[in-house]
Amino acid sequence: MTRKEFLKLTSMAAAAPVSGASGVRDSGGVRLQPDSAQPRHAFPTGVTAAVVEFIQSASFDRMPQKATAEAKRCLIDGFGVVLAGSTVRGSEIVREHVTTRACGSREESESAPAANQADVRRSAVAGGDGAPRAVKNVDGFGDSTILGPRKASASAAQAALANAASGHAMDYDDTQLSSTPDRVFGLLTHPTVPVLAASLAVGERLGVSGRAFLEAFLTGFEVECKIAEAINPRHYVGGFHSTGTIGTFGAAASAAKLLKLTRPQSAHALGIAASMSSGLRVNFGSMTKPLHAGRAAENGVTAAELASRGFTAGDDGLDGEWGFFQVMGGGADLSRIVPALGKPFSIVDPGVSFKPYPCGSLGHPTMDAMLKLVTDHDVKPDRIARVRVRAGSNILNPLRYKTAKSELEAKFCLPFMMASIALRRRAGIREFTDEFVSSPAVQAMMSRVDTVFDQAIEARGFDKMRSIVEIDLADGRKLSQPSDERYRGGPERPFTREELHEKFTDCASLILSSDRIKRALDAIESVDQLKSIRDLTAALVQA
Repeated sequence: MTRKEFLKLTSMAAAAPVSGASGVRDSGGVRLQPDSAQPRHAFPTGVTAAVVEFIQSASFDRMPQKATAEAKRCLIDGFGVVLAGSTVRGSEIVREHVTTRACGSREESESAPAANQADVRRSAVAGGDGAPRAVKNVDGFGDSTILGPRKASASAAQAALANAASGHAMDYDDTQLSSTPDRVFGLLTHPTVPVLAASLAVGERLGVSGRAFLEAFLTGFEVECKIAEAINPRHYVGGFHSTGTIGTFGAAASAAKLLKLTRPQSAHALGIAASMSSGLRVNFGSMTKPLHAGRAAENGVTAAELASRGFTAGDDGLDGEWGFFQVMGGGADLSRIVPALGKPFSIVDPGVSFKPYPCGSLGHPTMDAMLKLVTDHDVKPDRIARVRVRAGSNILNPLRYKTAKSELEAKFCLPFMMASIALRRRAGIREFTDEFVSSPAVQAMMSRVDTVFDQAIEARGFDKMRSIVEIDLADGRKLSQPSDERYRGGPERPFTREELHEKFTDCASLILSSDRIKRALDAIESVDQLKSIRDLTAALVQA
């Protein structure tokens, strides 16, 4: 897709009327309610019903072996980034919020003597001054583990919030690929974390088998990916963060599967999720971006739990006239869902991409190009006069920071990515810290990096992440390296098992001992053999 075609697409999407042009309107022509003569569903294909049917019929026994194998790889990557992400300040704040809200959460009560634990719980209800304090419903109280530096637990929804926020905190989690180039940015959602967190929290509360957990994970993963494939690109272009919005449906589908919701209950869960889904790209580069993934997991669990109790919603939350697709995306290509669910599973084709760097994936091929230049030519930092990154708008717009003042901004800052590679020849979790980002050496190197919009790259379309890195050396020489379209971690250059284990070990070592890391990897790779998913959570917590 060319830039001209892209701009035409987005302008047409923005101007497109909502289905059913007739009906009651105000004086300005705005439709207030649909014409009663119009069918209730704007789309006769019944997408919500199709998703419900997929949730009901999905069975581990009928899932392709390649899908279950790839799911285990996603779990290795996902649990690793949850553990690493739990150590950053934003995740600590969310965990503090969750454990102080959860009446007598395990983190609070286990720190108190047994004789005083009842007082701890009463205090959580009344407060120190005796004033009433709002508390959570204690059904499933403390049954779901919050992964992190300290042992903690909460309700399923709150644990899902904390774990998913941790999983996206470093922007190190996997990315969904588009099956066609017209989906503009190519990378649609971060699919694993919201679904993993929801499946783990509900599965642990219920004590399900590892097989049931994996079945629910794959069910939610597929629902999330197919919705992301279908929705009008305007959804993301217009400012919604699809991991926060669409991830809610994946989490709801996983929770619905584990809770064994009926067809009507599953439809209500999707309808509730539609009203709860949110996340805005204005918050990229702040603590709120990973909160989007956390709320997606939390809201998905809440939607399914409410539906299980008889709470109702519209039965066409996805494709209704005022449903998710129309209101938040300006429509959708429904042929990407109705006949496509599980045919094939998106986790297999087109697959997912695992991140070699903890930052916006659109910068990864450029970082590899910079790394190749400095290693092949042994370029020392003091020999670099200027660095130029030439790219199209699909890279330059999302990676919007010209300079970074914090590690959160650095995740969307090409100059920092180049500076880190130039100075340390790496950009890992130990480089994406406030201390390193704000250091004089990094700030000075960032000032030597320019980002340049390249019309020739733009004209080639948005189906690949294309860029060129140029280095002007102090001696007058110029070096140039185009990025490799077959980027590391993607389906064309997938991580080996050893590379995936290495990433997990690097992440988990912030919390777990080497023996515990091995136990965790063994548990994940044999998850479908576990009698209880609680055996997996036990392996992910330092004894």
